[in-house]
Formats: sequence, structure tokens, C-alpha cells
Amino acid sequence: MTKLTYYPGCTLKNHARNFDVSTVSSMGSLDVEIEELPRWNCCGTVHCLSSENIINRLAPVTNLIRVKEMGSSEFMTGCAMCYNTLKRANLDVKKRADVLDTINDFIYQEETKYAGEVDVLHLLEYLRDRVTFEKLAAKVKKPLTGLKVACYYGCLLVRPKEVAFDDVENPVVMEDLIVALGGIPVPFPMKADCCGAYHTVSNPEIIADRTNKIMGSAAEEEADLVLVSCPLCAYNLDFRQVDAKQLNPDFKHLPVLYFTQLMALAFGCDESALRFDLHHIDPTPVLTGRGLMNLV
Repeated sequence: MTKLTYYPGCTLKNHARNFDVSTVSSMGSLDVEIEELPRWNCCGTVHCLSSENIINRLAPVTNLIRVKEMGSSEFMTGCAMCYNTLKRANLDVKKRADVLDTINDFIYQEETKYAGEVDVLHLLEYLRDRVTFEKLAAKVKKPLTGLKVACYYGCLLVRPKEVAFDDVENPVVMEDLIVALGGIPVPFPMKADCCGAYHTVSNPEIIADRTNKIMGSAAEEEADLVLVSCPLCAYNLDFRQVDAKQLNPDFKHLPVLYFTQLMALAFGCDESALRFDLHHIDPTPVLTGRGLMNLV
């Protein structure tokens, strides 16, 4: 059993518990034991764009210190936003010794000093490069036969280029995962477009428009569902479908799932690992129609 240090992030312990439990369960099916990082804190939510705002590097660096304290040299997260924030902060402090010295001086009485010893991985990167999709496919008990999936990457998973582990304009790692699980990835021209992000708080009309266009693009390709790796994208594309329907009466509702939920389903994990009760658009009817679940 391989052990893997895991950073869940705040949202996966709250509104995105379906992402968390399906991650732990599905990785267990791949003989990977998830070790949750102790005493982790919020990643900082977004990467600070100002190079002089050193204090905003403190939250992500503290998590890197926690990994070091575990005796690990790398850790994994599934959340695209956490990955982006942690990865970029790590690259910043590795390149700028003055910033790292300032952070270490600030926390020296309370924390272990950080010297850039830790690497940040995304779960999709780990699955592709460490597990390999060939070995993953051998663990499938319930192939996703006939399931048409639109893979949505959004902004943060493969941008900017220095944090990307796939092609920035046309990433394919999720599509390759779906093929390994026995499903059918469909063309999706808006797969790397922004969902609107935090405009969901102050400008929900912007999100309604984005959801209408993104989900409409998936519907045009006759996708059964849309796959994501970001809780904020999941919220905007799932819960904001009500607003999109008001904007466009012809809007077609589609379920939005985390990629780990389809993994858990294909690996035959217990249904408690799916947590479809947390979705606004219930994916059960679609999955039942494809013979992947029993409608109860």
C-alpha cells in the first residue's frame, strides 16, 4: 500500500464533502493510502498577484511546513484552486530568497523554517504519472460504458503555464481518465473557460450567463454530465443552473460531478463515497439510464 500525503482544503471538509470522501475511497481502491496533512490551514483561497504582498504567501507556506514536519517531500490536493494557490506560492518562494527569508523571520518562534523542500502535486497529475491510467483501468469493476462526459478544467488547473501539468489550451488528462474508466469523453470547446469564479457573490447574473454558455456547450455535444476538479466551478455550474434557466428558458439541466466520484463509481466503492445528496442537479437518473446505478 502506497502512502500519499493529502491536503483536502477548507471546502472539501464542508460543501464539497463529496469530493473529499470520493477521493479517499477511490484512492484506496488503487492501493494508495491517503494520509491527511495534520494541522493544515486554508491555502489562502487565491494566489496574490502582487509580488510585494508577502503576507499572502504565509498561509500556503505554513502548509508546506506541515508537509516537511511529516517527513514528506511532496503532497497532493484535488482542488484546482488549492493546487493553484499552493503551487504558485511555492514557486514564488523558491525563486525569491528574500521573500522566503522574510516569511521565515516572521514565523521563526512558532514554526519550522521552510527552505523549498516540498513539491505540490495535483491528484490528476499523480494518477497519470505515478499510478498510470493503464494500471488504473485494471481496477475498474463497473466500466462507465456509454457515459458521455464533458471534462471542464476552468482557469486554475492548467494556468498559468508554470503550474500547468498538461497543455494550457487543450488539456486532456481528464479525458484520458474517462477513457481508462470506460467512458466516452465528448468534445468540449469551453472546457478551459472561466466559470466566473467569485462573481457568484456580487454579480450572480454574470455566473448565470457563464453557466448558460458553458453548460449549453456541453449539452450541444450531447454530454450526459460535466466533470470538474474545483468546488467553486462545481457550485457555479451546478447550483447556478436555476439562474441560467431563468436567463434562457431553453437551458438544459446537466449534472456536475467531481472526477473522483466517477472513479469511486467505476471502482465499485460504497455509495456512501458518492454523496450525490450534496448536488443540486441529481446525477442518479442519468447514471441509472446508463445502467450504472439503480434508481431507488
